[in-house]
Amino acid sequence: MSEKLTIDNYLDSHYIHRSNWLRAAVLGANDGIISISSLAIGVATASDSRSPILLATVAGLVAGALSMAAGEYVSVSSQTDIEKSDIEREAQELRESPEAELRILAEIYQKRGLKKETALQVAKELTEHDVLAAHVRDELGVNEISQANPIQAAFASGAAFTAGGVLPLLVTLFAPVAYMEYFLYGFTIVALIILGTVSAKTGGSSVPKAILRIVVWGTIAMLLSALVGYLFGVKV
Repeated sequence: MSEKLTIDNYLDSHYIHRSNWLRAAVLGANDGIISISSLAIGVATASDSRSPILLATVAGLVAGALSMAAGEYVSVSSQTDIEKSDIEREAQELRESPEAELRILAEIYQKRGLKKETALQVAKELTEHDVLAAHVRDELGVNEISQANPIQAAFASGAAFTAGGVLPLLVTLFAPVAYMEYFLYGFTIVALIILGTVSAKTGGSSVPKAILRIVVWGTIAMLLSALVGYLFGVKV
């Protein structure tokens, strides 16, 4: 029991097991903040009233959240289907050619640095323990950490998009219409800095690098949206 607890504690000290849901959550929140802000800015630069800005923001928020959730679900489901197909194919190959598969497994360990005899011994012992799991993990590169959950990813992405999009929605509700685009840009940059910091700390990566990356691309998106609004020059 103590050994298992030690292993679990060791795994908890790393961040790779968070990669699937963290990727979906960060992508959703980032997309929610930037896309809804950009949409609102584009409309605000071509409008003198609050109604069209608010309408575009709400419509974008609802459509974007549903689209992100559906897209994430389909994408991860496709990945899961491919993994299941490969596992079934591997199980069939193990039934038909166990000796050949054993040699393949041994060659994998040998390429990783083990001596030929040691690699073969390791392959035999892992095969005796759980032959399919050994090949799925070391030949196909599929494990519990890398496997994604479609429903979890869809929920994380859709919820994160909604959470991110709520900020520009609040700005369109309360900020002065005359300076709406400036308020949107300012609050969005603050939100992106917070998002970059949280995602970097959660994932154990560099905070300044995460902030710079997310702010630069967010600024570009919003500036281009504002430019589109000015180019149309239609006041509604």
